[in-house]
Amino acid sequence: MENWKNSARAFWASMLPPTFWLVAFFIIPLSIIWLYSFSSKTGIIETTLDWNLTHYARALEPVYLGIFWKSIWMAAATTAICLVVAFPVAIAIVFAKPTMRMWLLLLVILPFWTNLLIRTYALIAVLRTNGFINNGLDWLVTHADWLLSFVGLGNNMLIGPYQPMALLYNNTAVIFGLVYVHLPFMVLPLYAALDRLDRTYLEASLDLGAGHFRTFFLIVVPLALPGIASGVIITFIPAMGSYLTPDLLGGTDSYMIANVIASQFKQANNWPFGAALSFLLMYATFFALALRAVLMRKEGRGDRR
Repeated sequence: MENWKNSARAFWASMLPPTFWLVAFFIIPLSIIWLYSFSSKTGIIETTLDWNLTHYARALEPVYLGIFWKSIWMAAATTAICLVVAFPVAIAIVFAKPTMRMWLLLLVILPFWTNLLIRTYALIAVLRTNGFINNGLDWLVTHADWLLSFVGLGNNMLIGPYQPMALLYNNTAVIFGLVYVHLPFMVLPLYAALDRLDRTYLEASLDLGAGHFRTFFLIVVPLALPGIASGVIITFIPAMGSYLTPDLLGGTDSYMIANVIASQFKQANNWPFGAALSFLLMYATFFALALRAVLMRKEGRGDRR
């Protein structure tokens, strides 16, 4: 530390590049979009900065509030499903052998090595009318007689021709895609929290007569709350602002707020209104992060007492 304090040149040499990058490619572009949200559209692409709140007021109209609430509940459903699925996965990784743990973690982060667009099109190949799921179910129905006779049921069950299910272009497909994309964001913080878990607590709970379910809900879950909170935040926020997944997997009634924002910038050429919508989403994100920080601070103060 003393070397850093005494060497100002080394300090600035290490700080200036990331600071420049942050200011030039993050703060300045966001500031420009923030100014757009208080501007008025005077032409096809022309705007005038007059510091009005018209676009924020328009964003609070029922039609846009409905899209906001729909984005919230779809992100909440995605987060809840990810939490339920990720918890046993994280526990399995933590209690796996050290040699297996590395490979299991690799499988979790492996999707990050593939472009999101490619992964989404792979989901389309799975969910479409003639995709893998419908073709697999069609094969099962087609060969039902042989399968029933194989298990000893004979031909007592009559199964009609298979009708492909509509698995694409609806809200269910969007949530399925969001879970597929954001599941690693829930697994990794849960793994980090459970990996620090003192296993003597589990042994003590089981020795004192608590079953596995009581030990899980009364010991494991409370001790993993920091990981749960981090996983919920970093899953909910990207899911709420997701654009590509609902655009490719959803139908006309599956639009989320990010799709509306993109349409305002691309199709409608209404940058001020799109900027207002995007910053309302950002304000909600900041509120969620501030709320988490307050709750974590209160929890820390309670521990010190």
